[in-house]
Amino acid sequence: MCYEITSSIVAGMTTATTPRTQSPAAPSGSRRALDWRLRFGALSLIWGFSFLLIKVGTESYAPFQVTLGRLVFGTAVLVAALVAKRERLPRGARTWAHLAVAAFLLNALPFSLFAHAELTIPSTLAGICNATSPLWGMALSLVALSEDRPTRLRVAGLGLGFLGVLTVLGAWQGFSGLDVTGTAMALLASLSYPIGWIYVRRTLAGSRESHLSLTGAQLLLATLQLAAVTPLFTTLPTSFPVVPLLAVAALGALGTGIALLLQYGLVAEVGPTTAQMVTYFTPVIAIAAGVAILGESLSWSTPVGAVIVLAGAALTQGRAGKRR
Repeated sequence: MCYEITSSIVAGMTTATTPRTQSPAAPSGSRRALDWRLRFGALSLIWGFSFLLIKVGTESYAPFQVTLGRLVFGTAVLVAALVAKRERLPRGARTWAHLAVAAFLLNALPFSLFAHAELTIPSTLAGICNATSPLWGMALSLVALSEDRPTRLRVAGLGLGFLGVLTVLGAWQGFSGLDVTGTAMALLASLSYPIGWIYVRRTLAGSRESHLSLTGAQLLLATLQLAAVTPLFTTLPTSFPVVPLLAVAALGALGTGIALLLQYGLVAEVGPTTAQMVTYFTPVIAIAAGVAILGESLSWSTPVGAVIVLAGAALTQGRAGKRR
């Protein structure tokens, strides 16, 4: 759900995995433009509603069970795509070892943290916390990636973004009424994404394997990680309520599997700079869905803070966008 990070990974991998054959004749300009905009809108909706689906799933299932179900359904979609395209999983123990770390940082850990967080915080707040990933990513990249240099604009964006976070959390009220543990989990989940991105960028960006192959293997490893952990902390449900079960299935098949396929297609067609703009629609949709469907309360500081967070995130991505 952290688009600007994963789109950067795709951009890096794409340079090393250029298709050997050209695709059939491209559609006309207007048809192609309509096509990517429709997919852009679909991806925004899918990721925006993911936080609502997590909340619904955790109403009947333990957070680890929701995450495991999400990964199972998401992996099934990518495996089906691999079979349809006749691609194989990556080879080499070194690649699989790096993918195991990436699976933990980019899937198993953040997915689990968001699921646990939404036991005590509204889905609207979880969606806004997710939008802080570009801020964490910019701060970390300045330290960990020598090619990223600080600029006044990016530093200003970082400060503005975290001012937005404080606004959302109601810092001037002493964070009254805020569940600190749940909020911290959601913010830690958002921090996990850029840590994983930096790791992948340093270890897998030059891989000769296709992005579909690498991501399929990564989700498979994340599924195995959760399959090993879940029985240790949960018991098998005695019943399987239909609505929460459908929410978990949709979260995995749509919010993870289909979303990743849409993501790669958009990055390949319009580039990461344009495609990553979906980041700025996701929290808006998450807020609207949480309020309209789940009836979550909304104070003035939540949307105002969200706008400030997104403005700061946009500023931190400014220079990177120009390089692309």
